[in-house]
Amino acid sequence: MIFQFLGGLGLFLFAIKYMGDGLQKAAGDRLRDILDRFTTNPLMGVLVGIVVTVLIQSSSGTTVITVGLVSAGFMKLRQAIGVIMGANIGTTVTAFIIGIDVGAYAYPIMAVGAICLFFFKKSTIQNIGQVLFGFAGLFIGLELMSGGMEPLHDWQPFLDLTVRMADIPILGVIVGTIFTFIVQSSSATIGILQGLYSEGLISLQGALPVLFGDNIGTTITAILAALGTSVAARRVAAAHVLFNIIGTVIFMIFLGLFTNYVEWISSLLGLEPKMQIAFAHGTFNLFNTLIQLPFIGVLVYVVTKLIPGEDSVIEYKPKYLDPTLITKSPSVALGQAKMEVVRMGEYSIQGLEETLHILKTDDMKAVATVAQIEEAINNLDRKSTEYLVELSKQSLSGADSHVHHALFENIRDIERIGDHVENIVELLQYKDSHRVRLSDQAFEELQEMFVLTMETVKMSIEALEKRDKSLAKVVLEKEVEIDVMERKLRKLHINRLNEGICVGSAGIVFADIVSNLERIGDHASNIAESVII
Repeated sequence: MIFQFLGGLGLFLFAIKYMGDGLQKAAGDRLRDILDRFTTNPLMGVLVGIVVTVLIQSSSGTTVITVGLVSAGFMKLRQAIGVIMGANIGTTVTAFIIGIDVGAYAYPIMAVGAICLFFFKKSTIQNIGQVLFGFAGLFIGLELMSGGMEPLHDWQPFLDLTVRMADIPILGVIVGTIFTFIVQSSSATIGILQGLYSEGLISLQGALPVLFGDNIGTTITAILAALGTSVAARRVAAAHVLFNIIGTVIFMIFLGLFTNYVEWISSLLGLEPKMQIAFAHGTFNLFNTLIQLPFIGVLVYVVTKLIPGEDSVIEYKPKYLDPTLITKSPSVALGQAKMEVVRMGEYSIQGLEETLHILKTDDMKAVATVAQIEEAINNLDRKSTEYLVELSKQSLSGADSHVHHALFENIRDIERIGDHVENIVELLQYKDSHRVRLSDQAFEELQEMFVLTMETVKMSIEALEKRDKSLAKVVLEKEVEIDVMERKLRKLHINRLNEGICVGSAGIVFADIVSNLERIGDHASNIAESVII
């Protein structure tokens, strides 16, 4: 019984994830854009939360994306709470899908999915195949779990527990919370609850508190994900927990009325037992959102007081690119574009500083910060390039045309600096995970080259900002120093390998970091040359 149940649960969880991944691939990068563009207010946030959760079949996944957007400064906490409320409604769709009995057609649907996956090369058809395969797997997993639970009909301890849950509703909430925490999927636990209720193993009075507990249990995933992260991430997780706890308290007070409502709607619409649980789940989350939506400001205040502190937000959005200036004053618009490119450069310097910190301290938590910086650089690269393309359609003076062309090159160089920083971080992660130890001499040499490279990049960005040709010439001299240092460090590194001071794996990490730093120097030199010419 246990093996069949666990096997079915494993297949169900895999199927949900596989189907969600397929939907996410089909949507591409548009999910993040949807969240960024349409969450202008909490109500829009709710609608977007529903849509995105339906697409990826995971309220936890939506919460994680939302946390990232809040941390990046794309979204305020107020909007994020709206998205989380919507995610709770969106996740009920899975229960409705389970409520529709398509189990008999699961195997042919899986076969169609497999054909799409293995006999077509077009990615769109493969994504559809993945969705169909996961969709069918969901029902096969449920059938296995239901089959595994059949012996519970005659197991007295289980029957006693379900009777107690009907008599003591709080026990049901605790059971639902703990089980969802263990399984890490409210959709799975609600699927199991639907199976138990349809088999007559639990009454509606006992099932509803378990349903409320499932909603609390799913927030624990968000809490675990937020541990040790930014203040914004912890606040979003806290808001998620509070929202579901408040909802559970409200519905537990009116449990008798809610049970009568579910029984009435079931008899009115002639609902199957599984669909009754789906309706109860949908109603709970919908009404919980409608009740708490007007009090989002209060939720924001409470979580801000619970989790005090300021966050160092890395803002992805452009600060200076004003589209109205392109036609009104192209020359001013060009100046604004330059300020945005300089801001990009400052992010690349920050990325280098964080990477040096990782090298010195082995603090792998800083890796997430570097990843955020790289993403911010990539976003500013796209937005600044689009802005400059629009600006190129306007009439520019000879001097402005020269600056306009140079800014395109500067963007490319700064973006490449960000890529090399990312490469170095990956090497440091490899060093950490494989316990590669650098010799003291190699460690000191890397720090020395890091400092020289950072200094050169800082000077190049300052030269770009001030159009300072004399400072740009200093950058060119520094770049020569970096080249000389790279050759010198390579020779010293080979000597250490020959003498057995350094091992081969440490040598690879050392040589690749040096190589990336030298290329960063080249890009800083390119920026300086654009100022001089």
